[in-house]
Amino acid sequence: MIFVKSRRAGLRVGRSVVRFLKQRLKLAINRQKSRLVRAEKCEYLGFIFPGKRIIWSPDSLENFKYNIRRLTARSWGISMKLRLQKLSSYIRGWMNYYALSKYYRPLPELDEWIRRRVRMCYMKQWRLTRTRIRNLLKLGASKSQAIPVGMSCKGPWRLVRTYATQLGMNNIWLKEQGLVSVRELWIAFHYPNG
Repeated sequence: MIFVKSRRAGLRVGRSVVRFLKQRLKLAINRQKSRLVRAEKCEYLGFIFPGKRIIWSPDSLENFKYNIRRLTARSWGISMKLRLQKLSSYIRGWMNYYALSKYYRPLPELDEWIRRRVRMCYMKQWRLTRTRIRNLLKLGASKSQAIPVGMSCKGPWRLVRTYATQLGMNNIWLKEQGLVSVRELWIAFHYPNG
């Protein structure tokens, strides 16, 4: 990456750098990857630079969501403890790299989506009606709330939006199970003293 003030300077410096790399260093230049763009439109190592900020690129966020979907896939038959360990490890690693971003706005919504995916995995694991009812009762839902959820023929993704499921598998409970919050990691990075 070479930063210059004007397009004309960019063309001039680009030509001289290409000449230097070819003649002096005997390197091949990839014309498809070499380009002249404004700093706002430049993507580098998963970040973009709109204005004077640094935020993760849309592709990086989509890749993150893809990997979360893969780690919370309903068909992946592993224990929830192991799943949450792998998920938390991935989230921590991603945030250790991308917490540098000043972009806070999508984080609460991203956290909600991850929690919903984890709740869906629990509901998928509690396949039987009696298992769902028993576990929801254990988690604090009343009988009148747990029985309709347990007997419902809706899919797990739909069931996690019910009051009984959200009451039982609340955010505190999910944190106790080992799920980390993207939002809390971002806040800890940007405001270490609270």
